[in-house]
Amino acid sequence: MEHTQEPSPVADDPQARTLLRQAFEATARWQKDFKGFTADLTVNVNGKETSGPVIVKGPREVSVQLSDGDTQKWAQEQLGMIAVHRGPRSFEESDGKYSLTMEEDGHPFGTKLNIHGSNSFYRIKDNRITQINRKMAHPGMNPFAFTINVEESAITQDKKNLTTKYTVYYYSPTDGKLTNVESFTDTHVRVGSSDLPASRRIITYENGQVVVKSLTFTNHKLL
Repeated sequence: MEHTQEPSPVADDPQARTLLRQAFEATARWQKDFKGFTADLTVNVNGKETSGPVIVKGPREVSVQLSDGDTQKWAQEQLGMIAVHRGPRSFEESDGKYSLTMEEDGHPFGTKLNIHGSNSFYRIKDNRITQINRKMAHPGMNPFAFTINVEESAITQDKKNLTTKYTVYYYSPTDGKLTNVESFTDTHVRVGSSDLPASRRIITYENGQVVVKSLTFTNHKLL
């Protein structure tokens, strides 16, 4: 029986850790005591509109009521994704739990930051995460990979970076073939001390055609 050596753990680079921590802490998130919000939502898929109420308390506590079941499920997933990215969490419980190293390769999006043990690497420029690269493999699912390019962001009242435009490229990690591209444009509204979603437009490719979907939120109320 052949003995395979475990890969030795990568030594953490304190400079890489400081770089990522600063970018992480400069990213807008809902405050620690955030209880959630309610709003009225209108979803438009290539011209077909449906409306209904939403309640968002956290990534796993999202309720959307729309007459169309498929649209409702999709809108719920979008809101869950927004809540995951915007929810309060510490650096230590996210990327800070991995070994981090960095390399300068002259890329327009900045320094390459390797997150060892997570199948991910980021790029960081001007204290912002400008690119996220990740490979995903879940049991029972085909492995897939994606690259998120952050193209534009706003500065909140709290002087934090809030992404307003990004594009996701999905591809197969086995043969490198591009499988889809999604372009996101977000706007936000300030309610109390929270920046809440005001709109999201997604341009994607489905069933042989380019599809434009939008979510528009009105009448926000904090819980």
